[in-house]
Amino acid sequence: MTEPREIAERLLDLQVDFIVAEVTGDRFAEVIARDVEAVVGVADTIIFRDVVQLDEAKETVAKVINLIGGSPVIQESVGTFADSIYDNIAANDETTLGDVVDREPVEQLLEKIFGMHQAQERILERLTESPLVATVASKFVDKLINDFMESNRQMANKIPGVGSLVSLGTSAAKQARKAAEKAAGDGTFLGEMAGKGAQFALKRTNNAIREMLRDSPVHDAAMEFWDLHAGEPVSGLRAYLTQKDLNELAVIIYQIALTTREKEYFGVLIDECVEVFFEKYGDHTLAAMLPELGLSEADIAGEILRYGPAVVEAAKRNGVLAKLVRERLEPFFLSEPVLAAIAGN
Repeated sequence: MTEPREIAERLLDLQVDFIVAEVTGDRFAEVIARDVEAVVGVADTIIFRDVVQLDEAKETVAKVINLIGGSPVIQESVGTFADSIYDNIAANDETTLGDVVDREPVEQLLEKIFGMHQAQERILERLTESPLVATVASKFVDKLINDFMESNRQMANKIPGVGSLVSLGTSAAKQARKAAEKAAGDGTFLGEMAGKGAQFALKRTNNAIREMLRDSPVHDAAMEFWDLHAGEPVSGLRAYLTQKDLNELAVIIYQIALTTREKEYFGVLIDECVEVFFEKYGDHTLAAMLPELGLSEADIAGEILRYGPAVVEAAKRNGVLAKLVRERLEPFFLSEPVLAAIAGN
């Protein structure tokens, strides 16, 4: 008479063979379709907020951002990706920039930027508060004046007797400016006037920028600039920066994102996003959220079938699959209750 343990081991072998057959070969696609449908059916009975707690979701999202964002794979790949894009993708002479980016959203983006008058006013106000920026603006205005005076001098030299008068006036203006600059270094009244002049120059510059953004056809000029480039090959973009520039920019941007991610305030922003997500989707069933994410049963099954068969077949060939299945089932088949049932007790 066959011992209960021998029968149990034989049943275990049959069960292992059955499961391995279920997840390999032509049967695999049928099993995946069946199981995905079953899982989605169950998910359609489960409310999202009933199985996912808000605090737990916040912790999970924060952990994912922390682990993935700072992972060695991303850190080591940023510069490599930038180099590869520059060498291969950006070298494309057949695809134009207009083929990659549609004109309409670019136009909408520019309209929004140029229409953000409140932001423009605030930025210009804060710039006025900076002494260094005021100095830059002063030099900018000074450069314009010098160029204007030089242009007039060249024109005046063409007229007999006028050139010497203009040269004399220019020389006097330069001497006065040098005296003002020296006085500025000595902290005298003229120095204060020079400082006020810098602030005045900045305000004038700001006014010019403000009027240009609001009254001039800046939007049309920007779109004209876009249209000039939209018809050119993508490879033309490499004229704006070298491979080294792109690599260093990518690394710097990554470092900004990496260090920002570690700040407490960034965590507050993430928590707020999670709360908003819960507010909008918390009462959805898990299955109802799939369309919101742009997914369907066919999409899920398709992606599993894209990678699953190769992985499962490899595991079957080296014996890992049968070993894993056996390890999961053996405790049941060789348990005392099962052996007793086989023995008829």
